[in-house]
Amino acid sequence: MRNVTRLTTFAVPVLLAGLLCVEISAQGQGRGSAAPQTAQASAAFDITGYWVAVITQDWRLRMVMPPKGDYMGFPMTVESKKVADVWDPAKDEAAGEQCKGYGAAGLMRLPTRLHVTWQDANTLRMDADFGTQTRVFHFGEWTSPGGAPTWQGDSVATWSPRRVLAAPSSPKARGLKVVTTNMRPAYLRRNGVPYSAGATLTEYFDVFPEPDGDMMIVTTVVEDPIYLYNPLIVASHFKKEPNGAKWDPTPCSAKW
Repeated sequence: MRNVTRLTTFAVPVLLAGLLCVEISAQGQGRGSAAPQTAQASAAFDITGYWVAVITQDWRLRMVMPPKGDYMGFPMTVESKKVADVWDPAKDEAAGEQCKGYGAAGLMRLPTRLHVTWQDANTLRMDADFGTQTRVFHFGEWTSPGGAPTWQGDSVATWSPRRVLAAPSSPKARGLKVVTTNMRPAYLRRNGVPYSAGATLTEYFDVFPEPDGDMMIVTTVVEDPIYLYNPLIVASHFKKEPNGAKWDPTPCSAKW
């Protein structure tokens, strides 16, 4: 009897340990096989809806067509100035390039409204009514299919940490980071200040709740090895609107 008791006493812990290992293994397999969370489900904030540009900085250069030769605020190379000095809006119109002032690297500085929607669970769509432009932000493992450059380029998006808080256990603040390449040469300012096909546009979108409506800040960094001797960094502000009642798509123009 003692031998049986000893065997039982030994076998029970071994059996329990085995069951525990099976359970842990099953849990691990469950976690490993679970589908990754979509960009929409893991969004740091709700960026969807209608937004209007709040222009309190450089008003005269953003609300109306700036005069030729006004390059204030740009780290332009000698080559960039040569290109801007011969800007001719009539030639742009005649060549069918009236949208050069509405490319991705300059679009957020225009007096536009934005309409942001989820095209699918891993793709954000941003429409601008000023110039009737559409940008598409791809999350996940998306890679550019290549092809000819376009005004809005190819954009890869991530929900990225914006800062690390003092306490390691505290959550990191996150924002929307978008990197855009494969852009067609266009203008940083509509009076001919250029950026090249080799430019890279990096943007950081942050949304902040306010008592009278959410605010969005878009920090834009443009790097161009040909036309900028330093990165161009600007911040643009947008206010959320309750609906699309003021949405007013208008075509590109090189003259107004």
